[in-house]
Amino acid sequence: MKSSHQWNFFCFCTLFRPAFVPGLTPPKIPDGEKVDFDDIHRKRMEKDLTELQTLIEAHFESRKKEEEELLSLTSRIEKRRSERAEQMKIRAEREKERQNKLAAPNKGGTKKQTEREKKRKILSERRKELNVDHMREDTLREKAKELWNWMHQLEGEKFDLQYKYTRQNWRFTFLQTNVMF
Repeated sequence: MKSSHQWNFFCFCTLFRPAFVPGLTPPKIPDGEKVDFDDIHRKRMEKDLTELQTLIEAHFESRKKEEEELLSLTSRIEKRRSERAEQMKIRAEREKERQNKLAAPNKGGTKKQTEREKKRKILSERRKELNVDHMREDTLREKAKELWNWMHQLEGEKFDLQYKYTRQNWRFTFLQTNVMF
């Protein structure tokens, strides 16, 4: 069983396997001759140096890839933020338009609302201010007579409109019965 340190080194080496390892041959130990430990040590150091250089190159390549991914992610995030800001701007404009439509019923309101508005406008034009606090008795009598004449005129208009309405209603029912039969 491998120790924890050996296992970590093994995993590290398999993850960052060097792309190119020069073909180094193990040092030959001659039989019966003197062993040159300096030569063995030098060859071991050269082998370690080449492995370390390949690991460093692999690390920098992976780091370069990670930086490229990070740049692409930041550009995607920035693009998404700008799209989101544009969507929020469009939503705000639509909401503003909707609020304007609700605020101005004459522009896009229903027929019933526009008729109510017309009636209110006509009534507000017909309504006159009555300032009687500073008037004397003769001017008050004159004002009352003027108001009575005005009311008489309005009652006459009301009668004419009611007659016109009943006449149109009668004509409508008459025409409707003729169409059915």
